[in-house]
Amino acid sequence: MIPLQALVRLTRLWNLLIIGLAQYCTAGLLISRDLVTDPRLLILAVSTILIAAGGYAINDYYDVKIDLINKPERVVVGKTLSRRSVLLFHSLNSMAGTALGFILSWPIGVVNFTSAFLLWLYSNALKRMPFVGNFAVALLTGMSILVVNLLFTPLLTLVVVYALFAFFMTLIREIIKDMEDLKGDDTFGCRTLPIVWGLRNTKLFIYLLIALFSIVVIVIHWQVTPMPVWFFTGFLLMPMGVLVAWLIRADTRKDYHLLSQFSKLIMLAGIFSMAFL
Repeated sequence: MIPLQALVRLTRLWNLLIIGLAQYCTAGLLISRDLVTDPRLLILAVSTILIAAGGYAINDYYDVKIDLINKPERVVVGKTLSRRSVLLFHSLNSMAGTALGFILSWPIGVVNFTSAFLLWLYSNALKRMPFVGNFAVALLTGMSILVVNLLFTPLLTLVVVYALFAFFMTLIREIIKDMEDLKGDDTFGCRTLPIVWGLRNTKLFIYLLIALFSIVVIVIHWQVTPMPVWFFTGFLLMPMGVLVAWLIRADTRKDYHLLSQFSKLIMLAGIFSMAFL
């Protein structure tokens, strides 16, 4: 039996809760309040959480040596948990999440299967490549929002906006995490953006991503669906401005860790902003 504390660390329990919360908020606040009690939403959230938990497990399975350098206090694979039990946990969760997806509909099943496969591929190979791994994780995060509207149609512009928000914020956070983990990644031959480009050029790329995301949201605002001014100010301009200002001054591993946590807070604030639209 897997110890509870080790399971919490392995699966990033709080991240899983945020995923479930995001899907419930998307359904209940952006589509229809009646969906909150719909059993299909519960099945969707559980399936997504299972696949994400399996993804975290397989990521730790492959990254034991790197994590012993970057964050040794978090390592449970090979210590509290055997490698075989972690691999089994990943497989069972991925299969269960995929099966639940097909119970809902074949498109959801295909999305869940593809997500599980991409998470394995990311952990095994993609994360050691510049940008490709970051993009894959960001794409899956955005899809976790969009898949709600795939189940409960028709497609809504606001859901697309939040899926884009999740995509860009995850992409930015993943690159910042690579900056934080530079030492361990470099030691074991990973080719992440900070290693290939250096920290300065990686920062410039993040500024570009922030600008691109802001432009996309503004275009959607003017051309498709007008949104309140406070939305831009409180949930886009101000947080992004703080992120940029902080990133400009950042030059230590601790700085990048705090920036990564701040990016997560921005994503959480974005979820709660659904209640005001």
